[in-house]
Amino acid sequence: MDKKIFLGVSALVVFAISILLMAPDNAVNTADTLPWNITHPTPETSRILGITLGKTSLTDTEKLFQNQTEVEISLFKSPEGKMTVEAFFEEVNFNGLKAKMVITVAVPQQEMIEMFNRGLRMNSTPSGKRITLTADDLIRVKLLPIANFTYLPSATLSEAVITKRFGVPAERIQEKTGGSVHWLYPQHGLDVVIKNGEKPLLQYTTPKDFELLRAPLLADGDVLK
Repeated sequence: MDKKIFLGVSALVVFAISILLMAPDNAVNTADTLPWNITHPTPETSRILGITLGKTSLTDTEKLFQNQTEVEISLFKSPEGKMTVEAFFEEVNFNGLKAKMVITVAVPQQEMIEMFNRGLRMNSTPSGKRITLTADDLIRVKLLPIANFTYLPSATLSEAVITKRFGVPAERIQEKTGGSVHWLYPQHGLDVVIKNGEKPLLQYTTPKDFELLRAPLLADGDVLK
């Protein structure tokens, strides 16, 4: 190879590597942002991924994620009339672990009714109706605390890995209809949902609210030995 060509190629390679090394890393890398690092600032609260349920606002959560992804906020109304306000993050990266997140915001019931009535658009979904909120209501929602959230990792976690990270569950309940198995950790407010051939999802709530999550599972599931 011509010496000038060789030197030119080498310079391009070095330049490309330098660019990659200088490129911003959007991952949040702290021990506090590992999904199995669950702490309890008080006996009735939980802190996961830097979020203290019932205290950390949606705005503070966005700052924690360091603008990794846009948030999509909507109000959902089920066929039974139950309403929730959810914030969806397409991708977050904690310590190299990529995941999607669905966050439920603690909006008072009366406010949700008013937001529903002011909604800009309504679309039908398999689970009910999705309402697009007004700009003012979006600002209000971002100031409110996180009630609970679901973490959907992009990686497949085996049962052995889940046991290693979270321990043996206090109880396992299998859905009669879908077949998913819920590994329950009431002391942490955690429900790990496992289904053959699919990636698990992790549902986090506070220990004091855990029975609200468990009761519907018992009504439509079987406790495994």
